[in-house]
Parts: sequence; structure tokens; C-alpha cells
Amino acid sequence: MLPQEIIRKKRDGNKLSAEEIQFVVDGITRNTLSEAQVGAFAMAVFFQGMDMDERVALTRGMMNSGDVLSWDNLGLDGPVVDKHSSGGVGDKISLMLAPIVAACGAYVPMIAGRGLGHTGGTVDKLEAIPGYNTAPSDEQFRAIVKKLGFAIIGQTGELAPADKRLYGIRDVTATVESVPLITASILSKKLAAGLDALVMDIKCGNGAFCDTFEMAKELSESIVAVANGADTATNALITDMNQVLGNTAGNSVETIEVIDYLTIKEAREPRQHEITMALAAEMVLLGKLADTIEEAREKAEDALESGRAAEKFAQMVVELGGPADLIEKKESHMPLAEVTRDVYLNDAGVITELNTREIGLSVVTLGGGRKSPTDDIDHAVGLSCIRGLGDDVDSNTPFCRIHARNEDQADAAEVAIKSAVTVGETSPVINNIVMERITS
Repeated sequence: MLPQEIIRKKRDGNKLSAEEIQFVVDGITRNTLSEAQVGAFAMAVFFQGMDMDERVALTRGMMNSGDVLSWDNLGLDGPVVDKHSSGGVGDKISLMLAPIVAACGAYVPMIAGRGLGHTGGTVDKLEAIPGYNTAPSDEQFRAIVKKLGFAIIGQTGELAPADKRLYGIRDVTATVESVPLITASILSKKLAAGLDALVMDIKCGNGAFCDTFEMAKELSESIVAVANGADTATNALITDMNQVLGNTAGNSVETIEVIDYLTIKEAREPRQHEITMALAAEMVLLGKLADTIEEAREKAEDALESGRAAEKFAQMVVELGGPADLIEKKESHMPLAEVTRDVYLNDAGVITELNTREIGLSVVTLGGGRKSPTDDIDHAVGLSCIRGLGDDVDSNTPFCRIHARNEDQADAAEVAIKSAVTVGETSPVINNIVMERITS
């Protein structure tokens, strides 16, 4: 086959065969296709799209471009399930969700990512815990999953290497915003983890990649169709990201909020709790550990309320090198930056609108996020006590609290935060946290 002829065929809007797509994937993986050819292929897909057969073939090819994990030889007595989020501000759900679902009898080998841009990363939050090893050996990872029912670690270079190269080229050729390519990128890595079932959390709103409901639904339907076409049971929830999720944004502050969520009922911010339970119920249901979504939710609630989920989280931290007393002494193990400042808005009234993306970028301004993938981050900075849509603010009630290393950082973050909040007299219409459920 000639790569230029395959590119020409897709450029002209024709359907590619599974063999042609595999040829492209092999060329991406082995570097036998030049960057120009890969970029041209991505651009052709960007403009011409792919049907579901093509998307399944691309996903399967990229999934098989590296290691594909198998759990068959461990003798697990439950399903292997996972969740993936498209990312948002304050999204710490994975850290709560995995131990809850594991406490329900599932196995959750969660391979998570780092933050980039305005969204935080699960691995960055875990690295706020002193000693926590996000890159254990494969043998250790598998042993912890078998022992505890879950483990959360960072991505490895051996899973879906074709996606790593293709994404890097898409990033510099303005072809990121392609639903077929996004679908294959997400699923190739997740399905390579050897899952029985997957639940997708597709964020929608001004703090999400999908800023419109229409785009979120298109992506959700594509992922659900392709994953099920690749023989992995998958559902998706479209969830609201027009405000910060929970009360914190940053790394240590979010990890502290996770511990509070798992251990203190009164600390569970309602919208954050609702999405956690909704996703947990989907994972338990798809894992066939419950017959109905209602029964699945009851199991998840019990795993949280009984303290089993918190116990599992603490055990995972120890197994991966973290402190044994993290739950009891979380603030001493994860101290926050020394400069604190409450942000009071210029007007009193009701919060009617939030530019969630700009709030996330204010954390980057503090040093808590990356401007490029190689940047170091400061785990101790961030925002806490963040208020949401419909909340009152006045001269005695701040919008949030900044944790910064110095006054200049705090000044810059305060300016960004104030410009991101709109105050009025009438409470806004607030979306349900779960906007729609997409099933096969």
C-alpha cells in the first residue's frame, strides 16, 4: 500500500478499509510514515470524518500498537472496570470513585493522566502525597489491584504508543478537535488496560473541552458506539462543567477534599457527591454486580457510608509508598502554600455566571498547573472554599481562598478570579450535574 493513496482516498471523502487503517497505524507506530504524512492523514479525517466501522478499526489498531493488559491469569473474582473523564476544573472524582467501586467487588486498574492547560490531572493530585509512587512496576501494579481491588497510577509508554505520536502531531497541526480521532485516542488507551466495562464522564460547559451540549453528545455517542463495537461494555454520562466541581482547585487542596469526602459525611459537596454516585452506579451495573441502576447505587452508597472505601484508599496509599497516617494527618503531610488570601468580589449579590476555564487558569498562574507538558508544578498552591452558581457573596462572604507562594502570585490570581465571576440579583438556572445518560 502507498500512504499517499490512502491519504488521498480519505481526503476525497471515501471510506477506508480496516486493512488500510491498520497500515496507517503501523506506519505511525514504526515511524515509517513521516510527520507530514501523519499530519495530512489527521487533516483528512478532520474534514471528512469516519464512520463507525472506521472508528472501531482505528481504535483497535491503536489499542494493539503496544501492550494490552490481561487480568485472566490473576484469578480475579469480579469484573475489571474503569472510568475516564474528559477533564474539568476541580475534577477529583477518580480518587473517590475507584475505592468505592472496588469496595463493591469490582477491580479498577486505573491508569490516569496529568493535567495540562486549565484542567487538573489525577496523577498530579496523587503526587501531592509524599512518597506516593505513580509509576510502579507492572508486577506491583497487578499485585495491588488483586489485593485491594484497585490502584491508581500514571500512564506508561507501552500502552497505545501510536496514540502518543498521533496526538503530538495533531496538537501542532490544528486537528485535535475531531470526534473520530478523540474517540480513538481515548479508547485506545483505556481498552488496552484489558477492561470488561468502561464508564465515560464527558464534561460539558465553559470549563470543559466540549463547551456545547451538542459536541458533548456527539462525542459520548461516538465513544459508546465504538467501545461496544470493540467488545467493551460502555456507558457515558454527560455532566455539567459550568462551575468548579467541589470546593477546591489545585493538587493538595483537592486531595485533602477527597479524604474529607471519604471520611466525613458533612463534607460531601452535593453536586460532587451526585456525580460520584452516578458514575459508581454505572460501573457497578456494567460490571454485573447489580441487576438495576438503583441497586448499584445502593451498593455504592453503602461502600462509602460504611467506611470501606476510605479504608481501601488508605491501604492503596501505603502500598504505593505513601504515609500510613495520611487520613489522620492529611494537612501535615500535604501542607498548603504559606500566603492565603480571601477573594472578595466588587459587588454583593448572587453568583449568576462563572468562567470556569479562567478559574482553572488562575491555578496555573499560581504554579499549580502546566503551560507545557514538561513543566514542574507546585502541589501546595490552589483555591479552596470556592463558592458556586446561586451562592450569595458580599463584603463578609468571599468567593474563595487563594493559597499562594508569594503576594505577586496571589495578586495575579485574584485579578483573574474576579474577572471570571459575574454577580447579579436573581439566581441563575443551574444545570443538573448529570445532564444525560448515553447507553448502547
